[in-house]
Amino acid sequence: MRRDAQAVLLLLVGGGLIRLAWTGDYLDYVKPYAFWLILPAGAVLLVVAAVTAWGAWHERKDGHEDHGHDGHGEPKVAWLLLAPVVGMLLVAPPALGSYEAERTGTVVGAEAGRSSYPELPDDVDPVPLTLLDYAARSIFDDGLTMEGHRIQLRGFILYDGDEPQLARMVVSCCAADARPVKIGLDWEAAGARPELAADQWVEVVGVYTSRQGRDEINGELVPYIAVESVTGIPTPDNEYQ
Repeated sequence: MRRDAQAVLLLLVGGGLIRLAWTGDYLDYVKPYAFWLILPAGAVLLVVAAVTAWGAWHERKDGHEDHGHDGHGEPKVAWLLLAPVVGMLLVAPPALGSYEAERTGTVVGAEAGRSSYPELPDDVDPVPLTLLDYAARSIFDDGLTMEGHRIQLRGFILYDGDEPQLARMVVSCCAADARPVKIGLDWEAAGARPELAADQWVEVVGVYTSRQGRDEINGELVPYIAVESVTGIPTPDNEYQ
């Protein structure tokens, strides 16, 4: 590949990394701590791009232009490497949502055995919990620490057949290892079920119920929450847990 093409490619990749870090869009792909890896990596690539471009300019100035290995069109083909980079800059894929969650088994079954969990505060109502915490307390602690508390959960809507569920993707490192945690919604206390769209972000307030179902993908338990209210909320900056 010609050095000027290398410089442009490095510039776009480095600029793309810095853009992802600056806008917060990197959270669609990796955990928050990766910010301190992405930003320096982007800066280093920009420096290398500048050095490469400087070298290419000097080669042209001195009349020593690089024509590739054989001079028969390879440099032109090399420019095609820019296509996916430009695509990443212009059309960045969104965070994983209901489409992936509906086709992936719940992550809660990865935890084995029973455990004890800290008591919830009595001076907070409702008590905000992550979906993973609620699911773990429901399945592995029989909901004992949630008795007598109203719970607040936040996630997006997915559909198991005709029934909406609350979900959120859990990542260990990046979106490549993402798996959903799913919570069933028991509407008996709330009365009528509202119209909810797939991928809509909502805040659910309710209480623990012993009702459980099974994930059709991997057969693991899916706990329920007895819904008191459902409120639409903006999509959070960090959609993963």
